[in-house]
Amino acid sequence: MATVPGQLIWEIVKKNNSFLVKEFGNGTASVQFSKEPNNLYNLNSYKHSGLANKKTVTIQPGGKDQSVLLATSRTKKQGKPASLLHKSVMKKEFSRMAKAVKNQVADNYYRPDLKNAALARLSAVNRSLKVAKSGVKKRNRQTTKI
Repeated sequence: MATVPGQLIWEIVKKNNSFLVKEFGNGTASVQFSKEPNNLYNLNSYKHSGLANKKTVTIQPGGKDQSVLLATSRTKKQGKPASLLHKSVMKKEFSRMAKAVKNQVADNYYRPDLKNAALARLSAVNRSLKVAKSGVKKRNRQTTKI
């Protein structure tokens, strides 16, 4: 099967796809976001597109425990969607997770242009997990019987 270049895919899907979210800003300026699964900034651009690029990075909450899922796409498995992503679960403290993300994305020459976006998404996901873990303590306002 012949592979289609990413630039051609982007030209086809950039103005109309199922993941596109168009928001109207101040005046006539409009902003376009994307809900693609492998888009770190959720921007509708070729650089961050999960549909048009062969190499993509995803950072999501891991599940019930306080873990983070780092998934990168395999370039040679583009025709097999079930085995497309290489997933790794991280359960370390934030500094060690940041170092692992930086090593995986930038230092391995995978997608060095997405290093800052991946670290920003890791920070946001980690912050959201901390908020979910800690809750407000409720005081008991009932009187106790003696």
